[in-house]
Amino acid sequence: MQQTVKLQPKESQPSNQNLKKQVGALDAITMVIGIVIGSGIFFKSSPVFSNAGSPFLGIMAWIIGGLLTVASALTISEIATAIPKTGGLFVYIKELYSEKWAFLFGWVQSFIYVPGVTAALSIIFVTQATFFIPMSDFTQKILAISLIFFLILVNIASTKIGSKIQVVATIAKLIPIVIIIAFGFMKGTVGGVSEVSKVSLSGASLAGFGSAILGTLWAYDGWVGVANMAGELKNPSKDLPKSIILGLSITMIIYVLINIAIINVIPVDAVIASQTPASDAAVLMFGKSGAILISAGIMISIFGAMNGYLLTGVRVPFAMASEGLFPFADKLSYLHPQSNTPVLAFVLEGALAVLYVMSGSFEVLTTLAMFMVWFFFVMAVAGIFVLRKKFSHLNPAYKVPFYPFVPLVGIAGGIYILLSTLVTDFKTAVLGILITALGVPVYNHITKSKRA
Repeated sequence: MQQTVKLQPKESQPSNQNLKKQVGALDAITMVIGIVIGSGIFFKSSPVFSNAGSPFLGIMAWIIGGLLTVASALTISEIATAIPKTGGLFVYIKELYSEKWAFLFGWVQSFIYVPGVTAALSIIFVTQATFFIPMSDFTQKILAISLIFFLILVNIASTKIGSKIQVVATIAKLIPIVIIIAFGFMKGTVGGVSEVSKVSLSGASLAGFGSAILGTLWAYDGWVGVANMAGELKNPSKDLPKSIILGLSITMIIYVLINIAIINVIPVDAVIASQTPASDAAVLMFGKSGAILISAGIMISIFGAMNGYLLTGVRVPFAMASEGLFPFADKLSYLHPQSNTPVLAFVLEGALAVLYVMSGSFEVLTTLAMFMVWFFFVMAVAGIFVLRKKFSHLNPAYKVPFYPFVPLVGIAGGIYILLSTLVTDFKTAVLGILITALGVPVYNHITKSKRA
């Protein structure tokens, strides 16, 4: 049964859970870029061009994937401006739909998605580090766990330090990317730029182009994490939509330019055959130093993405615990008296990430969770229609342009991901649903205990 929504006008909403408003616009923009640009920018070119069928359609896939993501971003920005609270999608789903649906989203996000992605990124980081220092599997796991603990301790010490790390890491990761783009355009002799300008549909298929777009949509994932920290932004009504839209726009431009630069240095057939196209392009341009450049760039990129996922991800269990909707809520809603950070929420996500690193199960878990995360994501984007109809009195400072066309485009992109997963990996989709359903008895127990 649907819960009664008690959404208040923006001006009467309380300061969220006593978290300090110390995250500025630049911090938020780099958070978006830093989370979205992880390892995918260095490895995704091959499957995208392979599925697209031509250089022109490969680049078009990146553009269309970016536009679908921006459509969702424009929509979520209005909801986030109307409900500027810490917790992101958890809060939006709770206010616009029901408490139970919000809990199920938070269940998947807190116990599987965030710690699973963190674990996966830490392993990719240390695997890349073996380029510089040979390590055994055991040593790699120890380094991965140490990296997780380091980021947790830094973010517990200060949200401001964590957000500044995000700024530095994002700028640092963009340096090798910009170098590849610049030298790829200047030194490339293969003619990728002219190839992209040729409108060619040869070798293309509807299914293949759809798969190419799907690959880019995964690469754009993660941007909504900044909404988890809405309650800590200095000026959420202005900075949140600005950070999401600017962050994603910059990311889309970078993705398009680096892919054009790569096929300007390496023939498209070689890009398709390569597992590390960005590294191959760098080696051709700069020799062995190119491999060092890319390896360092990947490590910095992963470090920034890990920090971003942890920094924003812990806000979901914290927001849930603050409302009594989480196991051991009184403990997990605790804020450190000096740093004003959710200490035990960080510890929980870090402990789960370490467990997944040790077990090696994180890849399976994140694959299972991804389907349901996108289900809730589509649900949140569709929430704009609920907001406009039932809560028109809120009148947020920012409104999505070209309503309802833009929200419908965002919803269409999300539905496409869901349908593609059902068709290509039905078992994974079903398992994702089952894992989410496990949260129902937990929710029933929590709400029963609250009433007792």
